[in-house]
Amino acid sequence: MALSQTELLNEAKKLELQGLKKCPITPVFISKLDTLLYDVYAILRPKPIDYHNRRDLIRILNAITKELYGNSGNSPVVEGFGSFVMDMFSIGSDLDLSVNFGNIVGTFPRDMKIKTLRKFAKKFYSLQREGHVIGVQAIMTARVPIIKFIDCGTGIECDLSVENRDGIQKSQILHIVSGIDERFQKLSFLMKAWAKAHNINSPKDRTLSSLSIIQLVAFHLQTRDPPIIPPFCTLFEDGTDPVIVMKRVKNYSEFGKGNKESLADLFITLLVKVASVENLWQKGLCASLYQGSWTSKLWTSKLWDTPYISVEDFTDPSQNVARAVGREQFKEIYGCIHSSLCHLLSFSDGHIQGHQLVDLLFGSDSVSIVPRQIDTESYDESKANLAVPLNGRQTKRMRVSKGLKEKQQGEGWRGGQQTQRWEQHGNWKKGKEENNLMAGVEEHN
Repeated sequence: MALSQTELLNEAKKLELQGLKKCPITPVFISKLDTLLYDVYAILRPKPIDYHNRRDLIRILNAITKELYGNSGNSPVVEGFGSFVMDMFSIGSDLDLSVNFGNIVGTFPRDMKIKTLRKFAKKFYSLQREGHVIGVQAIMTARVPIIKFIDCGTGIECDLSVENRDGIQKSQILHIVSGIDERFQKLSFLMKAWAKAHNINSPKDRTLSSLSIIQLVAFHLQTRDPPIIPPFCTLFEDGTDPVIVMKRVKNYSEFGKGNKESLADLFITLLVKVASVENLWQKGLCASLYQGSWTSKLWTSKLWDTPYISVEDFTDPSQNVARAVGREQFKEIYGCIHSSLCHLLSFSDGHIQGHQLVDLLFGSDSVSIVPRQIDTESYDESKANLAVPLNGRQTKRMRVSKGLKEKQQGEGWRGGQQTQRWEQHGNWKKGKEENNLMAGVEEHN
């Protein structure tokens, strides 16, 4: 049986204070760590070409949609969501896409979603035979049916779903909220990079989803003293429509100014916060962004009676966005948290150097920097493409990307030429702006 909310709050607070005492934070240590984290952020952040490539893929997919459905007003539209819309994506991130039909009343039936995806799947299999995409998979039995494919011109893996307006709404809201304080976006980006490097950022493998990681970051900022972002209930007083939320957020532009914690402070204290409640999740502890505080919660679904990590969906309190985490994966996640805290202590004590700490936290093949401020314009981009999990296991993305790279090299491939062939397949025109973009792709590669 779950403890009461008061008991859980008191226990969580006590354990967090105990954890902080074990992790001394000195000004010199924080200054050095802050420099390292900003260096990592600068290296791993996508460049303008990465934004252009994703926008161009969305444009091409909308052209395919018109080919399949015609140019009538009833033709669906493909929209992006997820980390790209939130501006929390990395070079190797998936591009989440949704096929949306206008004037939908009520819930879009599952069988209609599958019918729509099969129509697109037929097209993608055709494109795959002609070498424009690879790795096409139609996953119709998933809770959210999707088509996965990788664009050969850019190497971007795409996940296409139908009428995923909930995902679009959440992405837009989180992007809006990140405008309150830049530390939200930066810390979310770094925590995702950390989780991906440790191979614990994959709900299909029963680890943490990107949404659960970002919500834990938001929750941490809500529970600082003073708080950096407000409880979402104050932002949703007039509803959860992103346009309305945008108007509300304008009233909170100065909300986090009183908190002077650095990115390094927040990185360490977030790990400590999550580490300290390891044994409380099973007692009913739940992170609520809506309330901006810990709460006690029992989930009604049989699948979620005893979730290993509990993070309440901020637009639908009946959902746990961390529900995918399994028993063994929970142990793996906490092993990564505890080892990272140990590495931070070793760095603080002078037992390891800055570049060693970065390798341990974010992967030796993901970033390679020295413990000083670097020239972010001169780094080797080839080292920032894919994070290698620190447990040594190759992810599916890594295996597919390796095969794609070999294929590209064998064909004497150039990014612009590959995309141009896809363009010509659909008989779509290329303007001056797009030619400039493709030139940028060739230069980038």
